Order: sequence, then C-alpha cells, then structure tokens
Amino acid sequence: MTTKSYAVIGAGPSGLAVMRALQKAGVDATGYEASHDVGGLWDITNPRSTMYSSAHLISSRTTTEFTEFPMDSDVDYPGHRVLKRYFDDYADEFGLRERFRFGTKVDRLERDGTGTGWILHATSQDEDGAPTTLTRRHDGVILANGTLAEPNVPTFPGRFAGEIMHTSAYKDPAQLAGRRVLIIGAGNSGCDIAVDAVHHAESVDMSVRRGYYFVPRYLFGRPSDTLNQGRPLPARLKQAIDSRVLRAFTGDPVRFGFPRPDYRIYESHPIVNTLVLNHLGQGDLRIRADIERFDGSTVRFRDGTDGEYDLVLLATGYALDYPFVDREHLNWTGASPRLFLNVFPPSFNGLYMMGMIEASGIGWQGRYEQAELIAAYLSAEETDPARAARFRDRVTAQSWPDLTGGYRYLGLARMSYYVNKDAYRRAVRTEKAALAESAASAGSGRGGA
Repeated sequence: MTTKSYAVIGAGPSGLAVMRALQKAGVDATGYEASHDVGGLWDITNPRSTMYSSAHLISSRTTTEFTEFPMDSDVDYPGHRVLKRYFDDYADEFGLRERFRFGTKVDRLERDGTGTGWILHATSQDEDGAPTTLTRRHDGVILANGTLAEPNVPTFPGRFAGEIMHTSAYKDPAQLAGRRVLIIGAGNSGCDIAVDAVHHAESVDMSVRRGYYFVPRYLFGRPSDTLNQGRPLPARLKQAIDSRVLRAFTGDPVRFGFPRPDYRIYESHPIVNTLVLNHLGQGDLRIRADIERFDGSTVRFRDGTDGEYDLVLLATGYALDYPFVDREHLNWTGASPRLFLNVFPPSFNGLYMMGMIEASGIGWQGRYEQAELIAAYLSAEETDPARAARFRDRVTAQSWPDLTGGYRYLGLARMSYYVNKDAYRRAVRTEKAALAESAASAGSGRGGA
C-alpha cells in the first residue's frame, strides 16, 4: 500500500472503475460522492441523474460490461434498473463502497501551500442532517464526476409562451401527456423520448439542423456492435461497407424528412434507434427544420414554416462541468480540457481525469483500462519515481498519439473529447506496456549491478 493519499470524485461507472484499479495496485484513495450511493447517472434516484424511465443501454451488454465482472443478465440491451443493480453488485463484490464518503459534495479544489498536493473542500451532513464542511489534503485528485450532468441549454430569438425543458429534467412520459411537443435535436436521448412521446403527447415534432445515421440494434440476428470485433478495418473501408449495410437495413433517412448528412458515418455518434424511423413512417411524428425564432406559442422555422406547441424539449446534449477547480489547472482549450490520452494534464500537477472520453463501442472496459493506466502511474510515482519521471518525459517530449483512428470527427463542442475506441485502447495499452517495460529494465539494471 502506498503512503500517498488520493481523492476520487464521483462513484459512477468511471469512479468505481478507477477505485477498483487503485485498489488492485495498492494505491490509497478516498472517494467523494454527492449522492447517497454508487451508480452515478444510472441511479435514477440520484438528484444529478439525467436518466429517464425508459432508458436502456445503446451499446450491447457484452461490449459494455467490465471484463472481470460479467453482468448477471442475459438481456442484450438492459435498462437502467438492471444497470443500477450491476453497479451495486460490482461495488459489493470488490468492497468499494467503504472507500467512498457518500452525501459529500466537493465544492473546491485548491493547491496546497507547497504546490505538491491539493486541498479538497466539501460539504457533507452531520448525524442530525445539518450541513457541515469538510477539508482534506490529498497528494492527487482523480476527477470522475461524469460528462452527462450539466445541460447544454442554447438560446433562441424571441419568447416562448409554453414550457421549455431540457431532456435532463425528463423522467417519465406522463410529463408529455396531451401536449403538443417539439423536440429540438435528434441525438440518442432525443429519439428515445420521441418514441415515448408518440404514445402520450397530442403531437410530436423534431427540429433538426443536420442529418443523422441510424444503426439498428440488431443486424443479422445479433447485436450490431458485436459484429466485426476482430481486427478493425481502415476508417474509409469501414465507412463504405457499413453505409451500404445500413442503407440495406434502414433505408435512407432523407425520405423521412431528415437532411442528408454532411459528414461520413462515424464522424459523429450514430443514432442507435430505428423505432423513430418506424414512427415517422407511420405519421406519428414529423421532422421540422432548424428554429428561426419563438413567437408566443408559435415556433417559426428557417424553411418558412411554423407550428404551435405547448412544450419545447431540448435534446441538446451536455457540457463538460468541473466547477470545483479552475480551468487553468486542466489545460482547458476550447470546449474541453486538452490532456494526454484525455487523462494527464501536460503539467502533471496532481490532477487526473477519468472518463472524459466518448467513443462508439468503448464500453466500461475501455474506461477501466484508462483507470489501470492512472493506477500504474500513481504506483510508479511512489515505488519507482524514476520510472514515473520517464513516463512524464515521454509525454512532454513526444507528439501525442492520434486517437481518431483515421476518422474526421465533426468540429463540435461535444466531439472535442471524442476518440476512436480502437485507437484509444491501443494507445493506452502502449503506455501501460511502456511503464511496465521501464520497471523491468530498472529492475534488471539494479540486479546486474
């Protein structure tokens, strides 16, 4: 067990993954979780959860689960209740709950007086439920508080007389009953909610500004993301093949009213929901153009049409949010921090990012491998400082690896921390191997002396 102390912020999938990796590496850490239990957004009772009652995985169970802890389910795309039980079982199996302080919200991180550690300020509750402050020093802090909690709320010209709600506040279809609903955006959550809405709302429209690619959950009788799990195809070849396969299975979404995509497949996250196409074909909902302005209960669109609505639902995604630490410490550049492998600030200031990756098909195992790299580095810092120094030198001296896998991702804020799963996992494994080789070389040298 190391003598240094580390903090982990968040007990969702990423927080549990890094706590497990630290545990296996013998690195001491204390977790801080604002909610009452593990699970993060998958715990619908968590006040910060953006989960809704009909939510399911959009990646299949076997490509998503932790390798060392298969899910106790034979469902291909389990719902949020199954996922909450999975994280409960995972935490219990490895004794992770006792490593977290629940009901403890981190308010502020500040450098300590020596510049070698961090002072963590948090708010908790005493035995009587009264708020109390907590101050602790840690040698390093791992940020694992998730990427899907802070709503991205755009503004529009004019004033809307009805209700405007972000999908983060959507929990149940009863919120839509009998209402004329306009959903802005057609991401995975937007399409899920549109499918809910057609069974409850008076009418449902979706306003979109660009085209999308729709991937069915099953292809050739198998979960679609379990196909081609061997050696990855070159980007252009995979795009060409998969585009043809999707057209054969789903047809052309343009015929349902969507704009034609101005990008190739996988250059933005695909929509894993073809039910929305079925409902479009049945006339249960319709596609509208981008919004020009609000005018009372009327929404005017850029193609000159308009519609009357009671509820505007913003399916406009989320913004990265680390409000407890100054952005300068995270090398924030543009829409997101710029970090080596989305983990290490180039200054190596004792902050580490966990889970700030989005990638089609990377699953929790991909994030666990990220956690293993963090644990390997922290272990090296204490047990073999020279090895840790060599890792830092490589990071600062070399050009950083290309994590795109040859895909030209859209230049959107939400894509600023997007990676290709194969390229990312290969880069992480390479760095873990380099750390291990460095350790072996150092050990051999000591033995030979």
